[in-house]
Amino acid sequence: MDRSFDIFLAAPPGLEPVLAEEARAAGLPLPEVQPGGVALRGGWAEVQRANLELRGASRVLARIGGFPVFHLAQLDKRARKIDWRAVFRADVPVKVETVCRRSKVYHDRAAAARIAGALEAAGVPLGDGGVRLSARIEDNFCTLSVDTSGAPLHRRGHKQAVGKAPLRETMAALFLRACGFAGAEPVVDPMCGSGTFVIEAAEMATGRAPGRARAFAFERLAGFDAEGWAALKAAQRPGETELRFHGSDRDAGAVRMATENAARAGVEGVARFARQAVSDLARPAGPPGLVMVNPPYGGRVGEAKALFALYGALGTVLRERFAGWRVGLVTSDAALARATGLSLEPGPPVPHGGLKVRLYQSGPL
Repeated sequence: MDRSFDIFLAAPPGLEPVLAEEARAAGLPLPEVQPGGVALRGGWAEVQRANLELRGASRVLARIGGFPVFHLAQLDKRARKIDWRAVFRADVPVKVETVCRRSKVYHDRAAAARIAGALEAAGVPLGDGGVRLSARIEDNFCTLSVDTSGAPLHRRGHKQAVGKAPLRETMAALFLRACGFAGAEPVVDPMCGSGTFVIEAAEMATGRAPGRARAFAFERLAGFDAEGWAALKAAQRPGETELRFHGSDRDAGAVRMATENAARAGVEGVARFARQAVSDLARPAGPPGLVMVNPPYGGRVGEAKALFALYGALGTVLRERFAGWRVGLVTSDAALARATGLSLEPGPPVPHGGLKVRLYQSGPL
């Protein structure tokens, strides 16, 4: 498993450039923005690093093969020429998923059956064993990809408690990076819910790899280098920071969940949570930083009309008490963003829970 191949890092549409920036900062080779993610060239070492270290990737796909295909018999013949045993083990079942778009091979299930037959002929068992092979047949070309992540990468392994309308950790990390956060300034979230923004910021500041506490599908592939993987994880050295990251919420249950999640993540020493209303929000001592907030918005948790006063109060508190701080606000409703009275620039639309949200940013207040 030492050859080079195409690697695709999946990202929420609209946030691909932010993930590409993170991949470049991590030293991954020549990341290129594509619809739905970032493409690069590398090997299994890069696959492992991407899964372990990238905070914004939703999945890491290894593109192990591809060929033109115009009919099912051709798909069957060419799929049987793939060296499946170089990738898959004889004792780990593989689940085949197929999508056909704008191609003469148009029947997803029939295409999946041909590829499944090729796997079985090579001695690879079929089933849901935590390893997934994706075949995308588009414009008469079949691309074969292995999902090397397994469970989606937003499942860090330490966030067990979530509240209403949770923001995925991967998306929260990309929004933080889009606001220029790199772990060198404090973060305040006055509507913290289960603590996602605060915990992600604290982990970034202390150098904790997001994938440190979970397993990955690539560990169940043929030729997996267990010693190399153990060495890569052992080389991760969390650091210290003098910064503090603050979350608050008026809901006592949310504060309890956030506190427990931070403890499981190992950042309870730098992440602080308190029960309080937005009107009681106070600027922490120390340098200015970033206020990062994902308030409720209409159609998600509450009706939009009832939220204008909340957004207005938030804007007033930030203007009066947070001079020099920047603001990042996530919402699906431009009118609610305007209700803050802050000068906010909208980012691109990003799918979230059936809605399209935007990140609104301010300069220093």
